[in-house]
Amino acid sequence: MAKDESDRIIRASELGQYAYCAQAWWLGSVKGVPSANVRELDAGASAHEQHGQAVQLSIWLSRAGLVCLALGSLMLVFFLLSR
Repeated sequence: MAKDESDRIIRASELGQYAYCAQAWWLGSVKGVPSANVRELDAGASAHEQHGQAVQLSIWLSRAGLVCLALGSLMLVFFLLSR
């Protein structure tokens, strides 16, 4: 086995592909035959990218909401203490 083959990292997606169809994995990973459904793969990658962006936005908005809640709570405490 060549040095570069022994250092090759096997990704989780490859394991899933192998579990689903070992022949398809062998053709793509070993023989280098391109997939026949490139359009669908590109659409899936685009959908994952959009979903990732939506998740990042929801995390940011959640944090912004917590900051607003904390500031509102502090304002209420200061208002009650100043009476």
